[in-house]
Amino acid sequence: MRWFLGIALGILAAVVLYLGTAAYALSELASAARAGDGAKVLERTDVKALNHSLTDQIVRAYMERLGSKRPISPMEKTMINVYGSTVADAMVAKMLTAERLTQLLKTGKVEGAGELPALSGLPALADLDTGLSVFGRLRFIQPVLLGVRVSNSPAPDDYAAINLHFEDFGWKLAGIELPKATVRALAANLPVK
Repeated sequence: MRWFLGIALGILAAVVLYLGTAAYALSELASAARAGDGAKVLERTDVKALNHSLTDQIVRAYMERLGSKRPISPMEKTMINVYGSTVADAMVAKMLTAERLTQLLKTGKVEGAGELPALSGLPALADLDTGLSVFGRLRFIQPVLLGVRVSNSPAPDDYAAINLHFEDFGWKLAGIELPKATVRALAANLPVK
């Protein structure tokens, strides 16, 4: 009986530590965004993974847009993935500067400039209550990847979340799941043939 209680307490402690470190990392990221500290935001971000996350969403929305007008052949899908990823990646890279990423997390939008489209519609991470209520917003994706809903509504069209990835003994921002309308607006900036 003692061994069972010991194992149960060990598992409970591991779960509390696991979720507690994620909540702490989220709180630190939200604090850095509220303060407008771009250096701290970037320190708590896996920029490569975040870039990949946003690029994938834009390319998927672009393919949906093209697919609604006509069937897309497998060869076209391959070309769109390569070409679209290149164009979307360049666009996203411009959005992921310290200032723009901090502005996005703080206000939920980024002003357009030059070739960079305006981005809006994301609920501000800075407004998220990072207290105990955040545990109701957590979504387990993988053992080292958690989603945190930042939108007030879990409805599919309004859903927005950030993904935290565990690496180097800490959690980092590794993805932003944008609302569908926002992703469609970004995909509309890619050329259509």
